[in-house]
Amino acid sequence: MTQSGCGRDKQRKTYLSHKMTGVMIVAALISLTGCAAVGPDYMPPESGAPAVWHTELRQGLSAEAMDPKQLAAWWTILDDPVLTGLIEQAVNNNLDLKQALSKVREARARRGISRAEQFPVLDASGSAGRNKSSENSGSGATRSFYSVGFDAGWEVDVFGGVRRAMEAAEADLAANREYLRDVLVTLTAEVALNYIDVCIFQTRLAVAEGNLVIQQQTFDLTQSRRRAGLSDELALQQSRYNLENTRAQIPALRSGLEEAKNRQAVLIGKVPGEVHELLAETRPIPVIAPTVAVGVPAETLRRRPDIRMAERNLAAQTARIGVATADLYPRFRLAGSIGLESLKSADLLKSASETWSIGPSVSWNIFDAGTIRRNIEVQSAIQEQYLLAYEAAVLGALEEVENALTAYAEEQLRRERLVAAVDAARQVELFARNQYNAGLVDFTTVLDAQRSLLSFEDQLAQSDGTVASNLIRLYKALGGGWSSSATPQFSEKG
Repeated sequence: MTQSGCGRDKQRKTYLSHKMTGVMIVAALISLTGCAAVGPDYMPPESGAPAVWHTELRQGLSAEAMDPKQLAAWWTILDDPVLTGLIEQAVNNNLDLKQALSKVREARARRGISRAEQFPVLDASGSAGRNKSSENSGSGATRSFYSVGFDAGWEVDVFGGVRRAMEAAEADLAANREYLRDVLVTLTAEVALNYIDVCIFQTRLAVAEGNLVIQQQTFDLTQSRRRAGLSDELALQQSRYNLENTRAQIPALRSGLEEAKNRQAVLIGKVPGEVHELLAETRPIPVIAPTVAVGVPAETLRRRPDIRMAERNLAAQTARIGVATADLYPRFRLAGSIGLESLKSADLLKSASETWSIGPSVSWNIFDAGTIRRNIEVQSAIQEQYLLAYEAAVLGALEEVENALTAYAEEQLRRERLVAAVDAARQVELFARNQYNAGLVDFTTVLDAQRSLLSFEDQLAQSDGTVASNLIRLYKALGGGWSSSATPQFSEKG
């Protein structure tokens, strides 16, 4: 074998030896990534939900399991097409909901950034230059230099800091999805409650205007009797202030109705005034469902987005403790480059221009005056805060449902009494007017009867609305309104 052949074989063996060494280094570092990640592993907390509701279930309330589809679109139970249309518009146009959707997109992008940390970084570079050295300190020669190449770097996740960061990003994304659902729950309830307010004001206005007609007739009759000498001035003035008092209530009711309509417009993402035509017609207060299945506490806690969000926030923060803990350990990095270098452009693509390097590096923070350990304490304290926030969310949810159950049942009982009171008040008012016309009672009896009738009818109108509103608040407390066709669609890619 010639000398030149031996040299080429030796170079080839050296080259292969370097390649094998590089492969072995890479394989060893990759195997280290299978180690368990440092920091605590997340365990979902116990909700501590009671087996049954404390409030007695009555007036149509039932402990039967909730129908997820019905609960998701609970407003359809009220069978009001105008309300259904308003909620659909709100889901498509409400600005708060759009902000929540944007937060989901942001969290998804951040998760993508976190995922990218587990892959190598590859850079391409190229340069061309010409320089002349000093004739006094060097050769004074002029020469060119050309290079192209690729540089790669990869931090080997030996102790799981990157994996914990990915866990945190995944939990953050889930928490933002639950926030979006929580906004949906609140939005659908607010649209419905505001719609009920519109109906209440319209009904109360109709009651006031109806009583105004009766009181105007009474005033006209009293005025005629006064002219005929059959009544005195006291009765006339009493009739007048009763009439004017009712008239004085109407502007406040109109103002409240206007505010409710404007609020409804904003909720569905429109300019105030754009829903006035839609809500111009006086509509009856929606009739409530005869029965409402409320399930058991554990079922509600699993469904409520605010609790699910609090649990995901806790999971994310638990993972961040692992991220902080990983800073206690060494960081391993694998770097390499391959390229071409030449003093002549014509020789750049020749094999002799080849250049490459590969090798691991390690860095370890030996002394930082306790900064890393203090950061672990900080992250652990924040985790404790999130755990307490979760427990507070559970207690708040249970309280909200218990209060909603009580309010719903009790207001129905109150409404039943008001219905009886209104029936009696109407009869009394009619009897009082007839007896006054016959001269059997003085006008004070008529005055009291008309005041009572207006008061009871107004209270009944408000109670009708309160019953419907309490039902809406109950569905909201149960976590209804987010897993339906009304849920905004967003891509799960990335």
